[in-house]
Amino acid sequence: MSFQLTILGCHSATPRVNAHPTSQVLQIKNHHFLIDCGEGTQVQMRKYKVGFAKIKHIFISHLHGDHFFGLIGLISSFGLLNRESDLHIYGPKGLKEIIELQLQVSQTRVAYKLVFHELVSTKSELIFEDKKVRVSTIPLKHRVYTNGFLFQEKESLRKLNIKTVEKYPEIEVCDYHNLKKGKDFILKDGTVLKNEVLTLDPPKPLSYAYCSDTSYNPAIIKIIKNTDLLYHEATFLEDRLELAHITGHSTALQAGKIAKAAGVKLLILGHYSNRYKDIKAFQKEAQQEFQNTLLCVEGNTFEIS
Repeated sequence: MSFQLTILGCHSATPRVNAHPTSQVLQIKNHHFLIDCGEGTQVQMRKYKVGFAKIKHIFISHLHGDHFFGLIGLISSFGLLNRESDLHIYGPKGLKEIIELQLQVSQTRVAYKLVFHELVSTKSELIFEDKKVRVSTIPLKHRVYTNGFLFQEKESLRKLNIKTVEKYPEIEVCDYHNLKKGKDFILKDGTVLKNEVLTLDPPKPLSYAYCSDTSYNPAIIKIIKNTDLLYHEATFLEDRLELAHITGHSTALQAGKIAKAAGVKLLILGHYSNRYKDIKAFQKEAQQEFQNTLLCVEGNTFEIS
């Protein structure tokens, strides 16, 4: 079991030739989730070979341009590519009005259905769920209403210990599903074969926490506790701590503190301010608190298994 995160953009504010605003694609349990959609996202998708048709769900953290200005262009391109399947968009209240107005004024028509899931709650809530994955919000502290997103695999069925199972001819193929669901097996003579003898534990479900623009906010620790991968914004270094506070952002050191307190497995940083020329300084600073820290770079893929 594994999931894969591809970084399409990881810088803040205005796009530059080699610095693209925030966007990511998470591949998990046969889903391809697009997370934020800064300007130029669809170009980055083509560059890094992200299939347009695979995107069924888009999650927008907040309504600052470097996180959603690429959305209307992507929606339009989907239409030009003759998309037919529904597109679900999760984001703050007001996003639907913005997109529909852009479509209306530009007289752009799309043949597929846009399904908006507008968010208003300041508490963590479940916003997507199927048989394999659940997605919940992570309320953040920024200048406007903002959510991060917690992506969690659901536990898989147990795995057959086939060498042991084959020792009992009474166990037929039609019994396998019940064994995988954790049920014991009763032989004809009344002997109970415990499930843990016949099966193996399934792989541990994986999780990814995406924490977009936010001030230092220890309140999120209980939500992201023990996640396998944490993305946390680090717009500034500690030399701009006061500016981070004023603008509703975090420093790399603060991101490291959150990762350490939450007991995550791996921290990745992004949303770097363009004022810094060497992003390696972000990693060095965060590692003062949390050693297992890596940097986001456009085109990077993080695979967790």
